[in-house]
Amino acid sequence: MPVDLELAPKTKRPAGEPCCEPVVYPDVDREQAVRLAEVAKALGDPIRLQLVDVLRKHAGKVCVCELVPLFDISQPTLSHHLKKLRVAGIVDSERQGLWAYYYVRPEALKELSAWLT
Repeated sequence: MPVDLELAPKTKRPAGEPCCEPVVYPDVDREQAVRLAEVAKALGDPIRLQLVDVLRKHAGKVCVCELVPLFDISQPTLSHHLKKLRVAGIVDSERQGLWAYYYVRPEALKELSAWLT
């Protein structure tokens, strides 16, 4: 049994006029959005997420030599991941001789956590 549907004719709106008003506006300004996107992008890799997890649970600074056995990757690859986290401002490091000691920057995670809640 066919059903006849009549659609209301579309009304033309002037060019450049919005079709409707936004329901919600962002609370995050552009600068903060760029910052949060950097952090989210850096955490978007499983190895990096696990690295941050290990570092945030550790009391103090962790030598890169302690991190290598935890992952099935080479030391240079691990250093690459740590560099990405450092550039995003999530972790920082201190050099002592040949070794680098890494730690989480709590303020970086607080910023992301505050936005998510």
